[in-house]
Amino acid sequence: MKTTVLCILFSAFVSTSFLTSYAQEYSINDDYLLINACAHDPLYTTYTASPERSRLYGDKGYKMDYYSNSQPLHYGSEKGGRFFTIWEVDAVVVDKIADYHEKPTIIASFSDMAILKYKPWPGIEVFETFFVYSSGIALVDILIKNRSTEKHKIDLYPMLEILNDSLFINNFNDDHQGYMLTHYETKKRLISNLYSGAPYPTHLRDFFSADMDLFSFGGYTGNLTSFYNVIKTDFYADDRSDSLNLLQKGYVDFVSLHTQFELFPGESKQIRYYRGIQDTSEDINELITSIGALRHTSLQKYIDHNVDLFSSVPKIDFIEREKKILYLSALNLARGCMLPPTGKTNYNFYVFSREPLWGWGHGHQVLHESLSMMAYVYLDPESAQESQRVYMEQQGDDGLIAYRHGPRGMQDYPHYSKIYEDTMSTTSAPFFSWINWEVYEVSKDTNFLKDSYSSGVKYVQWLKKNRDADKDGLFEWGAYGIIENVRDWYNAVFQVSAERFLDIDKEDISDELECLDLSLMVVNEMRHLAKMAEELGRSQESGVWKQEADHISALINEVMWDDSSKFFYHVNRVDHSFFFLDRDLRRQEIIGFLPLWANAITPERADLLIQTLTDTTKFWRKYGVPTLAADDPWYSPNVDYCCKWNGPVWLLWDYMVFEGLVNYGYNELAIELADKMMLAVSTQLSKNHNFWESYSPDNEVLNCPPNYIWDAIIAKLMVDVELLKNRK
Repeated sequence: MKTTVLCILFSAFVSTSFLTSYAQEYSINDDYLLINACAHDPLYTTYTASPERSRLYGDKGYKMDYYSNSQPLHYGSEKGGRFFTIWEVDAVVVDKIADYHEKPTIIASFSDMAILKYKPWPGIEVFETFFVYSSGIALVDILIKNRSTEKHKIDLYPMLEILNDSLFINNFNDDHQGYMLTHYETKKRLISNLYSGAPYPTHLRDFFSADMDLFSFGGYTGNLTSFYNVIKTDFYADDRSDSLNLLQKGYVDFVSLHTQFELFPGESKQIRYYRGIQDTSEDINELITSIGALRHTSLQKYIDHNVDLFSSVPKIDFIEREKKILYLSALNLARGCMLPPTGKTNYNFYVFSREPLWGWGHGHQVLHESLSMMAYVYLDPESAQESQRVYMEQQGDDGLIAYRHGPRGMQDYPHYSKIYEDTMSTTSAPFFSWINWEVYEVSKDTNFLKDSYSSGVKYVQWLKKNRDADKDGLFEWGAYGIIENVRDWYNAVFQVSAERFLDIDKEDISDELECLDLSLMVVNEMRHLAKMAEELGRSQESGVWKQEADHISALINEVMWDDSSKFFYHVNRVDHSFFFLDRDLRRQEIIGFLPLWANAITPERADLLIQTLTDTTKFWRKYGVPTLAADDPWYSPNVDYCCKWNGPVWLLWDYMVFEGLVNYGYNELAIELADKMMLAVSTQLSKNHNFWESYSPDNEVLNCPPNYIWDAIIAKLMVDVELLKNRK
């Protein structure tokens, strides 16, 4: 409690100090964006270049670590090393955050930029701006002010470190004050390797340079302790030198630039250093020229661009400052995953994550990840619409929206279907018209709505033709259902064995069932097509969509409701029983609550579902609603890998439950669920400053892919909660 109070008090000082002492250089003209975040605030600290200066391949993002006491304040990527500054003030080395006189506070944070304040030494005030300018260039801008009454001698050591035994000094370029280096990055990833056929660079060139008067430079092997020993050479040694080793060639673990100056009371000093990176096949002169254009250029226009970007965002008046930090972080997550048009798409698109980067999440969009556009639209409506237009642009002539769309075009992963006795394309969970409607509700772009409606109609017609084999109005997932149904692994119903003894195709039975989730998703698509048609003045078509949605809803209530357990389940496609062979399909999953989301049930049945939902031995857990009831024998609260659906909390599904509660007037419960979801996310952001693919319902330890774009849905949730509270 004491630490929190001190952080808030210091933050109040920081915002004033920043705007007065640094206003001549950089200012933020929107107080809402001043977050003043300390080490344990729920701040997302991964940064990537703005879309207009980004590219799909050879793109480098960075995570800022301003909170690890045993480390220097640094900026690093999973495979590309890190860079940072070591301070030496009056011959005293300050090489880790724990030794700072005042630890870093983040004044403002955007998707490509962080602005910080700290004091490495009493009276030495530092404003540091970290900026990922492009996919290949990042810079650190440092303004140093002597607020004391004494003169101080300062040595600064900007450093680049890559500890994979591949960093090689080619030369030191005197003309441009920087090291020319190369290093290697593997395409192997823990979760999913990068595509071997895609032009991801593995042999990279680094240009590490600075705008400052260089006193020396050097390259070394070892770690920061060994570097400390270098710069703290025995004062009485005969061979003592303030100079680094001036190494010009060879393998190293890190390199350092070095400047030395005196700062009198009231004086300021500004330096800037750059990390440029490119494929070794590219022209080094292009990288040097690009960095040269940035030298001594004010960053104010880039700050102003970010401030303008946030001008349309709902300015929620949060009582708790931590919630505002979480809200802005979620919007930055979505923005940071956006890339410009390339390859086979004419529209901007997103990747699941840019840092860290893994293969399955890079290069193509999937509709369930596109739920993030429902939040991102508040930040950039045109960009969110463009992302949805990628699907429209690449939609099949028959109406198919495939599993993945993006730079390589439609990716439909054909699989043989025993039901249709033919090879069938793989689609995605049909959230298409729902997302488009939510985007339109913010953008109010009628042309987008018209195109969305036309595309959405074709898609639903494709689903009716290709996902309802017996034409009874209920739907089954396709032959490659294990990815189509969003529940890749460890699913209690679709998965044959608890430990996945068989291969993926044999494990999954979702194409053998009438599936509750898909049937409700189709209902939801139809209800949103009805809204679109009404908005476009097509009342007759709207009525038809409502009628069809109600018909399927009635079938779901007739066939998929189990009166003994008061819950909804999948059924056998052939006889509509709750058994497949000898397996009982009545396993209580989160999808049993989707009838609330799709407005598919009576208030009486909604009340029965709520009783199950709020049972703390089943679904009402500390960090949200798990994908499988906690009393199921397959339940596991542990997030020990990616893609688990037997317990972990997935924000997109919990958001659907939240919407369902609102649909049926359970507003207080909806707010309580939202609080659980926000607690799950803020707990992780406060600990490790990452978003995550999924969250444990019961504990805080996660081993799954970090910085997953769909977590941006939490910003949409927070807007919805504010609307609910205003209704009271």
